[in-house]
Amino acid sequence: MYGNQEHTLWVEKFRPSTLDGYVGNELVISKVKLYLENGDVPHLLFYGPAGTGKTTLAKIISGNVDADVMYINASDENNIETVRTKVKNFASTVGFKRWKIVILDEADYMTPNGQAALRNLMETFSKTTRFILTCNYVEKIIDPIQSRCQVFGITPPDKLSVAKRIADILNDLEIKYDLQDIKTLIDNGYPDIRRVLNSAQRQVVDGTLKIDEESLVQANYMAEVLNILKSNTSKKNAFKDIRQYINDSKVKDFTALHKFLFDEIDNYAKGHIASVILILAESQYQDAFAVDKELHVMSTIVKLLNELK
Repeated sequence: MYGNQEHTLWVEKFRPSTLDGYVGNELVISKVKLYLENGDVPHLLFYGPAGTGKTTLAKIISGNVDADVMYINASDENNIETVRTKVKNFASTVGFKRWKIVILDEADYMTPNGQAALRNLMETFSKTTRFILTCNYVEKIIDPIQSRCQVFGITPPDKLSVAKRIADILNDLEIKYDLQDIKTLIDNGYPDIRRVLNSAQRQVVDGTLKIDEESLVQANYMAEVLNILKSNTSKKNAFKDIRQYINDSKVKDFTALHKFLFDEIDNYAKGHIASVILILAESQYQDAFAVDKELHVMSTIVKLLNELK
């Protein structure tokens, strides 16, 4: 069920190698099963938040089809020369298996020219080669590529399913743990499952999962932000307190905060729900382009406080 039992990194050691070990996205999995049963796959494009299983699913598919596989991380190799040389050479040479599969991970980092060249290769070598693309932001993939792919949104499994998987891994490794500590890990890292698992591995000491104080601060900062937004604290003090909590949390990725504030919107934004949704939506989109994530999220907090207080 798992891909590499000898690997020291848990995210690789416990990466599922078959669909039976994959958690969540049942409708997508049902379609993928049909592809594997037929021994053929179309061009595929998986999009969704980081750490939710897009690359894992691509590797499961490529590993269960009679195919030679090339893996490229497009965040490192994203230019037109990569497509014209590396990908084209792979697709054009004679292989010994039924298919060739090119996995382009983080394809939204590819330049427009690189994507245009890729589109041509997808047509030219469609009889022998399949392309599986993954990305966080599907809108960055040009329409001609999207139209040539089966496009699937990959969503994170629910927190309970993630907790069960983490518990299974800890039990498999005979590591002692407290359920509350697993909850803390998930509250801190969800929906990025990779981050949750890396955090769990980092905090195992002498065969026991021990959550450090820094992780507790990180896990609690979103709840504290919510409490301040709900309170009658003045705008000035609210800004000061929220800034302090975010700084203390050491968090550098605020994807989870955007989702959390949207999920809890009825608890702090009554009478302002529509305006707050617009603020969160704009902020979430702009976050992808922000260089300083903390600066960006604090600008969002300013907008929220101006709207609510």
